Amino acid sequence: MEGWRMKDYGSIFKWLDGHTATYAAVADKIWGYAEVALQELKSAALQMAHLKTEGFTVTEKVAGIKTAFSAERGKGKPVIGFIGEYDALPGLSQKVAPRKDPVVQGAPGHGCGHNLLGTGGLAAAVAVSRWLEENGMEGTVRYYGCPAEEQLWAKAFMARAGSFDDLDAALNFHPATYNMPGKGTAVGIYDVRFKFTGVTAHAGGSPHRGRSALDAVELMNVGVNYLREHVPEKVRMHYAVTDGGRVPNIVPETAAVWYYLRAPDMKILDNVYARVRKVAEGAALMTETRVDIRVTAGCSSVLNNHYLADLHYEVMKDIGSIVYTDEELAFAREINTAYPDGASEGAFAGLPVPQAERDRVEAVGKRPLVDENFPAMDELEVRTGSTDVGDVSWITPLSMLRTTCFPAGVASHSWGATAASGMSIGHKGMMHAAKIMAGVAALLFDEPEHLKKARDEFLKKTADSPYKCPVPPEIRIEDVTPTF
Repeated sequence: MEGWRMKDYGSIFKWLDGHTATYAAVADKIWGYAEVALQELKSAALQMAHLKTEGFTVTEKVAGIKTAFSAERGKGKPVIGFIGEYDALPGLSQKVAPRKDPVVQGAPGHGCGHNLLGTGGLAAAVAVSRWLEENGMEGTVRYYGCPAEEQLWAKAFMARAGSFDDLDAALNFHPATYNMPGKGTAVGIYDVRFKFTGVTAHAGGSPHRGRSALDAVELMNVGVNYLREHVPEKVRMHYAVTDGGRVPNIVPETAAVWYYLRAPDMKILDNVYARVRKVAEGAALMTETRVDIRVTAGCSSVLNNHYLADLHYEVMKDIGSIVYTDEELAFAREINTAYPDGASEGAFAGLPVPQAERDRVEAVGKRPLVDENFPAMDELEVRTGSTDVGDVSWITPLSMLRTTCFPAGVASHSWGATAASGMSIGHKGMMHAAKIMAGVAALLFDEPEHLKKARDEFLKKTADSPYKCPVPPEIRIEDVTPTF
């Protein structure tokens, strides 16, 4: 970054180092709670209580969501937000062990490291708010407790309520197998429910009098599967039949199918959705049934801010690498053997690594844990998973940082990620992220030109594509409450 000069924010980093045990304990409590989407009552309460002791003003039930909150400290502009999450995943209970060993078989677990994600943002927010106050500086630090990220829509509801509108920038991170800021994107998603209604009849005695809603669902799915050949690359369409009739000898009056439609661009997503609707309407026409189509939720594609990503990397270089113990390296080596494909491909598998970084990536990526920091290498990458952080990124400048919280061969959304998230490997990645985000925030508060450059890039990229909330205005939280 031309003209770069890192200021001395050593007091912030020193404070975070001195409070590692505090935030590791918070992360471990949330890891133990392992609460799934919209059930994160204890996790949210723990974070809110901590923020109150640090002088933050807390607003509960943001956007009408019982486990969403925001908290702020300071005054005036700029307003810098830290985005936190704390929901677990069903079925991923796991002890801190390098072999699969659930705490409770079938119970939830933090297989995506959200206990670390939320706590790292919490630590950074507190550290920066203290630094602002100690130096008598203007500015507001805000932390967002965001539930249900694994259901991909809570931040969209919060965005629809205007929760992020006054932010000058937002910072967040996600546990990963490497240390790198983000420039790539991730696909947006529509959560769509299709309910068909027909006419019942005796399936053996008078089938001609019936009109099968289940036939309509099956024909729709066949049609969508043929449509796969004729959609752009990176589009994903997947479904689950949620109502398929009760017994075989009754022509089903009702049947339903639940779809996730994903695309790298919201315009492409709108086009795909329109075509899938036509398939559903055609299935209804063929079976003489009727179909009710409802978009119940969704999230936007991710718009990473490249200037912020570069700023993250400069701070990362100043902070240095993560240092691991022999015990942590041994744990990582053993757990990697349970993921033979991932371990052989390395931590950076699938990334379009630039020529300048290939030798270093080759050497570092095969280590059991990635300790070094890397610049953004994902500018051309389109992740086909989704995150509702995307909605925030279309409202204010944001770059998604990733830090090493998992061994190199571990897949996220797996028992191995749960294990690493509950121990020192995850703690070190979390505090590494907290330092990086805190350093970037300090620069944005201290040197307004950085904020201006990030904002200029954001305005240029969104000039022709302003944010449009993917959740329809008539949809309520109750309409999309998940059940596990």
